Amino acid sequence: MRSSTEQLREPSASPVTESRPRRRGWWRYPRSSMVDRRPRPEPGQPDGRTSATATFAGVVAVLVIANVVSNRLIPAPLYVPWNLAVAAVLLVLARRRVGDAELGLGEWRRGAAFGTVLALATLVVMLVALAMPVFRQLYDDRRVDDDVVQVLYQALVRVPLGTVLLEEIAFRSVVPALAAHRRGILRGSVIASVLFGLWHVLPAWNLNEANQVAGDVFGTGAAGTAVTVAFGVVGTTVAGLWWCWIRYRSRSILATVMAHTATNTIGYLLAYAVTR
Repeated sequence: MRSSTEQLREPSASPVTESRPRRRGWWRYPRSSMVDRRPRPEPGQPDGRTSATATFAGVVAVLVIANVVSNRLIPAPLYVPWNLAVAAVLLVLARRRVGDAELGLGEWRRGAAFGTVLALATLVVMLVALAMPVFRQLYDDRRVDDDVVQVLYQALVRVPLGTVLLEEIAFRSVVPALAAHRRGILRGSVIASVLFGLWHVLPAWNLNEANQVAGDVFGTGAAGTAVTVAFGVVGTTVAGLWWCWIRYRSRSILATVMAHTATNTIGYLLAYAVTR
């Protein structure tokens, strides 16, 4: 048996050290990946921050060129291979600065679970909206007035491989990871979402002419186009923040790829059904 003197000398457990660590917000996850552990460059050597800034600027430049080319220059058959090539280039550039965990390239099972739940929720919401006359008009879009083969190609090939994959790799993987590496996940997500909104300037340019509801709400002509584009940029920026939240909560880019694909594909198929 220990003496009373020895018991007094034995340090007691501190309630602070025994308490569970405080749960961090999603914007700080994962903390270890946000710490730059590389040694500082010696005098006369290139600064790592300069290299990171150059990589980020290169990614933005690639996205600007890709957006113009895919929306204004290349023919429709080259849309999917062009965007797949752009996505590959973005990943090559980003992996020079950040790892797969920061890019969301992992946790595939967890990402699939999140993505499945979100895809099913999207289907339910869209079917409910279709049953309501006030929302049914939103599906009346002349851009989907094609034959069945073309519609299936758009919904099952062009949308998931040509549109969704590039946008998710760019704005939920590469851009937020590079920005978060220096500014933190929250600011990185905001930067990526603003760029995602600007990415939709060209696609929204003629929306008020192609969609009757958009034309009635925003008007036609130059003024209507300006309002439509502004609304599209703001709306997709907010959507981008939501997707970034999902991406970091799921810790996998697969979750947003599945949810984004469901949103676009289901919406396209329902719009085709309404226009017929």
